[in-house]
Amino acid sequence: MSCGEPHEIDCRDVLAEVYLYLDVECDSEQRGRIRKHLDECSPCLREFGIELEVKTLVARCCGRESAPAELHERLRSKLRQLVMEAEGQELLTE
Repeated sequence: MSCGEPHEIDCRDVLAEVYLYLDVECDSEQRGRIRKHLDECSPCLREFGIELEVKTLVARCCGRESAPAELHERLRSKLRQLVMEAEGQELLTE
């Protein structure tokens, strides 16, 4: 996904790291760059809002249980793959 506007961080990179941002698992410099991007980019902000809602729902339904690190990594990998596939589809439709 890309909004077509120039940003310090590309849209696909922001969306690939949205869970790291939500979980405060990236350094403060990267958080600042992602926050700036989200402030400037409506499509990414909309996508971020969806991810935030999913995370909130999962937290509410699963209580304070913590997923194993291996599951976190598998999910991140799958999300990166889905972002790349979505970008490929965008390229095909352009």
